[in-house]
Amino acid sequence: MMKKTMIFALAALISGMSSANVETVRKNLAQNNPELKIENIQSTEMQGIYSGAMEGQVVYLNEDAQHVLVGSMIRLKDQQNLTKNLMIQQNTVDWKKLPLKDAVKSVRGNGKRELAIFSDPNCPYCQKLEAELKKLNDVTVYTFIFPIKAQSVAPSKQLFCEKNPALAWENLVSKGIQPASKKSCANPIDRNLSLGKSLGLNGTPAIIFSNGFKVMGAYPAEQIEQIWKEFGL
Repeated sequence: MMKKTMIFALAALISGMSSANVETVRKNLAQNNPELKIENIQSTEMQGIYSGAMEGQVVYLNEDAQHVLVGSMIRLKDQQNLTKNLMIQQNTVDWKKLPLKDAVKSVRGNGKRELAIFSDPNCPYCQKLEAELKKLNDVTVYTFIFPIKAQSVAPSKQLFCEKNPALAWENLVSKGIQPASKKSCANPIDRNLSLGKSLGLNGTPAIIFSNGFKVMGAYPAEQIEQIWKEFGL
């Protein structure tokens, strides 16, 4: 009984020390480098090294928060990529909670694979991603129109007044053709902006896979296919 009590006490002590060290890292970071926005700071398997999330990627820092490392941490005994695991944890959303009814839906082939995209029609990288998405087969793409540029708000709302919003979106983002309708109608743009904010999006484009994994940027079709393969989607 005493042995078990000592084990529990030791575990609690180690946990307390870990929490204290994480708090020290946060304080040092705020004091020494307040301009760096590193979130989700936590201890790692490597003594004295802590992980955090910065601009969608995993970074590592030491206790005095004077050095930041970017790269992969590999556990040698089983070749486990601990950074990849953290990346998945830190960039995952609940797919089932996405309000897909507020997205413009496009189906290619059998549509069995699914993607959710957050896109601004005047974002050059969004336009580039749109071209890459057209190279994918057997996919359903849900595009949450996310106009973070001021000039994108009006046409983004107006395209929902068109008979075929999906076609109006394609014409707008790929060809620069403005929606013909100038009337006002119900649209999800305000909800999409709130949704993007709740997901921590401060730029476009964003890609969310059906397992909830989220990435930022105009990923090539080949890289999207590779992610599908890695996750078995």
